Amino acid sequence: MSEAAISRRRFLRNSTLGAGAAAAATTLAAPAVLAQAPVLLRMQSSWPSSDVFQEMAQQYVERVEMMSGGRLKIDLLPAGAVVGAFQVQDACHDGVLDAAHDVPVYWYGKNKAASLFGTGPVFGADATQMIAWMYHGGGNELYRELTQDILGLNVVGFFAFGMPAQPLGWFKNPIESADQLAGLKYRTVGLAADLFQAMGCAVAQLPGGEIVPAMERGVIDAFEFNNPTSDMRFGAQDVAKNYMLASYHQASESFEFIFNKDKFESLDDDLQAILKYAVESVHLSNTALAMDQYSSDLAKLQNESGVNVMRTPDDVLKAQLAAWDQILPPLMEDEFFAKVVESQKAWCERVVFYTLQNAPDYRLAYQHYFPGKI
Repeated sequence: MSEAAISRRRFLRNSTLGAGAAAAATTLAAPAVLAQAPVLLRMQSSWPSSDVFQEMAQQYVERVEMMSGGRLKIDLLPAGAVVGAFQVQDACHDGVLDAAHDVPVYWYGKNKAASLFGTGPVFGADATQMIAWMYHGGGNELYRELTQDILGLNVVGFFAFGMPAQPLGWFKNPIESADQLAGLKYRTVGLAADLFQAMGCAVAQLPGGEIVPAMERGVIDAFEFNNPTSDMRFGAQDVAKNYMLASYHQASESFEFIFNKDKFESLDDDLQAILKYAVESVHLSNTALAMDQYSSDLAKLQNESGVNVMRTPDDVLKAQLAAWDQILPPLMEDEFFAKVVESQKAWCERVVFYTLQNAPDYRLAYQHYFPGKI
């Protein structure tokens, strides 16, 4: 009995010492873990807080934070929070903003070739095919050349969400022929301004938030912005009732994610990769959101707001193509502008040929299952 008790005491004492030694060894072997504050980037968009585009920018912000495990956080601000909608690129260049979410056409006043990255002439390609040109047809390299080499901007940028072709716009009376555009005071932006001027319009280039007030005051007679959801949210249906879908003025626009170059390159390589490739991720999520929202809001415009929704007549579309042919030659006297156009044409000739030859007639299938809708 005595020997057994001594053995138990010895066992317990040795076990305690062994556990303590093991704990000490574990403590010594564990690496020091230092809490690291997340990198905070301040991003401003070119959109009002109520616009669906702000929701699309928020999708990017959420993905960056999740992909980085919280090491990157983006403070997303709406248009006007720091600078105006058209000034975000300058703010990124100057370091006033770390990042921005906009479209290149908003800074085309610096160089008209900027409008080619989303709002240029249509050579048959849609926005998805032109996003592919950015990635595989030389577009990204040409964009870098324009922003960094030609304009000397301290920015880097990436593209996402090939937008559906933008409607011809909102009119007080239906447009049945191209002649009706002559003399209209019309809102658009970028090279589309040159296009509609060639068609006889008096063009005003306004940010989205200024469109409806300008229409109410008679500053403009008609306008386009982008899509049924954005248009409905800022009240387009309250100032016009004729909504003309389909146009060649902005048939392949995409979002631009801009970063201050110094700030971007100061980040760890993996964080740079997250900022870059989250753009590709949000391309899909933006597209899916657009398909859902744009279609449902178009139905609301028709059924709840009494909007007359119609397709733009072929006569107007043909006049737009003729106008593009008119304005392009003088613009292509600029060597860089011409280089971008030729790159796009070569891409479209090959890629659109494949697409048109390969794609079945989806309209035929739609009319088979939903007769009378179109």
